[in-house]
Amino acid sequence: MLEGMTTRNPRAAGLARLAGLIADETRAACLLALLDGRAWTAGELARHAGVAASTLSEHLGKLVAGGLLSEERQGRHRYVRLADATAAQLVEELAARVAPGTAVRRPRTLRESTAGSAMARGRTCYDHLAGRLGIAVTDAFTARGLLRRDTGFALTDAGLRWFDTAGIALDRRGRRPLVRACLDWTERRPHLAGAAGAALCRHALQARWCVRIGSERAVKVTDAGERALSELLGIAAEALR
Repeated sequence: MLEGMTTRNPRAAGLARLAGLIADETRAACLLALLDGRAWTAGELARHAGVAASTLSEHLGKLVAGGLLSEERQGRHRYVRLADATAAQLVEELAARVAPGTAVRRPRTLRESTAGSAMARGRTCYDHLAGRLGIAVTDAFTARGLLRRDTGFALTDAGLRWFDTAGIALDRRGRRPLVRACLDWTERRPHLAGAAGAALCRHALQARWCVRIGSERAVKVTDAGERALSELLGIAAEALR
């Protein structure tokens, strides 16, 4: 190789652009908020991020152009959401790799402290359960032989039957992985994601085993949910509170 010449990886520029999209606190705040799996208006995200609507619009344009967000317009409203499950996985796993205590301020009010505790106890991560709730479910699946974790996450035959027995519809023919591990940013351990994690979360909300609380992603297990998760997975009620 001639002196001064370098071999450039053609993917390096793309990776640098992607990293640059996330390397902005306002855009990062928007991505984290959208992990609730819902569509937000530009105005809602602007208020959440604490910036002017015009400023936020520019940031959203970059995230949409970069493929991290999708958008749709209804009348005068502009709605955005995470582009897909892979975008959500990227955001959640990057958040989980922030060292504990790094650049994290203490809650300034009782309300902030309560909201943070609720998020750690149980929340949705895009379309599956996370926090201590998500870990409790994942551990229960493993302990009962429904989930293998020796070479990554994989449902066992018993695990597939469990979904049928529980009356939870599971799409086994879609392009999305049936199960995958998602690193939990509060527990620093993997929880159940993929099509199975999404199906379980969707059923838990529809059957009101869990209900959303507050304006964040936090969820609370109901009395009915405690009974169901105890009967179906042997999870003690104390682990869900």
